[in-house]
Amino acid sequence: MDTNKETLFRDFNSLLGEEVLIITQAVQLNLLGQVFRPIFCGTVSEVQQGHLTLSPVIVKMVNAPFYKFPFPLSIPHEQIVSYSAEVPCDLVFPLT
Repeated sequence: MDTNKETLFRDFNSLLGEEVLIITQAVQLNLLGQVFRPIFCGTVSEVQQGHLTLSPVIVKMVNAPFYKFPFPLSIPHEQIVSYSAEVPCDLVFPLT
């Protein structure tokens, strides 16, 4: 495993049980017919070598900024472009 992957794994593992805001690589995503920016916030419930899982997870959408996704969401490490444990999930911020 290369150093960058080891560092990500270690960083994400240290966030187990904590809320994080994650932005993924896609410009926009389509889920259940709703197009939205790839911004997620939730509690890190699992960390594996190639992905982390948020549960519960909030999908930050323009029309529903606190949409609680009904299932845990696993995100591949290589798709994560930014993350922060400093931004609370209940924070309101503009998405447009």
